[in-house]
Amino acid sequence: MDKRLRNTLMAVGIPTAYAVVLRLLFGVRTWDQLFSVMSISFLFCLPTIIGALTVYFSAPEKVEKLSYRILAPWAPIFLFFIITLVLSLEGWACWLMILPVFLLAASIGGLIGGYLKLRHSSNRLQISFLVLLPLLAAPVEQFIGAIPGTYEAYTYIDIQAPADKIWDQVTRVATIAEEEDSGWLNKMLGFPRPVRAELDFEGVGAYREAVFTKGLVFHETVTEYIDNQKMVFDIKAYPHEIPSTTLDEHVVIGGDYFDVLSGTYELEDLENGWHRLHLSSRFEMNTTFNFYAGWWGKWIMKDIQRNILRVEKKRAEGK
Repeated sequence: MDKRLRNTLMAVGIPTAYAVVLRLLFGVRTWDQLFSVMSISFLFCLPTIIGALTVYFSAPEKVEKLSYRILAPWAPIFLFFIITLVLSLEGWACWLMILPVFLLAASIGGLIGGYLKLRHSSNRLQISFLVLLPLLAAPVEQFIGAIPGTYEAYTYIDIQAPADKIWDQVTRVATIAEEEDSGWLNKMLGFPRPVRAELDFEGVGAYREAVFTKGLVFHETVTEYIDNQKMVFDIKAYPHEIPSTTLDEHVVIGGDYFDVLSGTYELEDLENGWHRLHLSSRFEMNTTFNFYAGWWGKWIMKDIQRNILRVEKKRAEGK
C-alpha cells in the first residue's frame, strides 16, 4: 500500500474508530452511573482527542502546515457524524446543536497533536493519556453531578388590534396550518410544530392544552389570570406520552435533561390602537454543560414563541 494512502487512512480511520467505540461505550445504559453521552467528558473531550489523533498520525510534512492542523481533524468528525446517523446512535437535531463544539474542539486537538508531533520526542505517554482521559474524567464528572439551571426565554410582538380581539387569540389558538408556521429553527431541527391551544375556561385553575405535531402535548394549568391583561400557567410534558420517534432521547421535553416549567402572556396597551403582546417561558436544563445547553434552550424556545406570536398577530389584525 502506498505510504501516503496508509498515512491518510490511519489519520482518519483511527480517530473515527476511537470515536465510535467511545460512543458505544458511553451509550451502555447499565453503565450510566459512570459514563454518559450528555457529559463534558464525551462532548468536549472526545472531539479534542479526535483532533489530536488525526494530526498525530499524519505525515510530518502535512503537520507543519497550520491550516492542516486546524482543518484536517474535521474529516473524522464528519465521518463520525455520518456513522452515528446511519446507525441511529444520534439524531439529526443533537448533531446540529453539538457540531460547532465538535469542530472547534477538534481544531484545538489538532493544534495539540501538532505540538506533540513536531517536538520529535517521545510522546506516546501523552497520547495514551489523552486517549484514556474521557474514561478517567467521566466517573468523576458523574460523581459531581449536574447542577440544574433555570432559564427564561422572553419574546414580544406589537399588534394593531383591540385588546379583546388579541386576547381571544391568546387564550385559544385555532388550528395552525403548516403554511402559517414560520419557526425556521425548530423546522430545521425536525422538532414538532404548534398546532392549536385549547382553554376550558378563563380564570385561575383553568386547564389549557397546547398541542404540537408528532404527539407532543403541553398540559398547562393557569395560576394567575387577569382578563385581557395577563395569564400565567404552569406547564407539564409527560415523556411517556411522547412517541419515541418524536424527539431524540437527549432532548425529550420532560426528560432527564430538559423541561419546560411555565409560561406567561402579558398584554401592554400602547398608543394609537397598538398593543404589545409579551410571551415568556421558564425552562430547566440539567446537564454538566448548561453554559452551552442553556443557550440552545433559549434559542429554541424563542423560535417557538415568536412563531406563535406571529400567528396571533396575523389573526388579531384580521390579515
